[in-house]
Amino acid sequence: MELILKQDVDNLGFKDDIVSVKNGYGRNFLIPNGHAVMATSSAKKVLAETLKQRAYKEKTIIEAAQKTADAIKELEIKISSKVGTGDKLFGSVNNIDLASELQKAGHDIDKKFITIAGGSVKRLGKYDSVVRLHRAVSVDLQFEVIAQA
Repeated sequence: MELILKQDVDNLGFKDDIVSVKNGYGRNFLIPNGHAVMATSSAKKVLAETLKQRAYKEKTIIEAAQKTADAIKELEIKISSKVGTGDKLFGSVNNIDLASELQKAGHDIDKKFITIAGGSVKRLGKYDSVVRLHRAVSVDLQFEVIAQA
């Protein structure tokens, strides 16, 4: 079954992508919840025209996202947390904490676009994360978890 996505769907595709899914997934989940519409020939023509008109706007958005990515790459983020015995944290550091640190630095990025390897950090040290700013632009961000003074 071919569908046109009306919004981003995790592990499937982005808005305005044409995807092939199993019939049950399309009929029982995607279409009733408003995530997708059937990819008829007329819907494909409308989509093609919409994408053509959006191409110029998309170019400027990608350039702005690339500037933000360059600025984020230069940041040195240190997140302080309470530490127990050794280097083990009380609680954990996750994408919510990283999003708040980025917001303090002047970059308002939603937590769902930040991915930390392993989901959360439970020890002191340096870690890597990926920040997705646009479907075509993502940046690797290194941060450090330090002991709270």
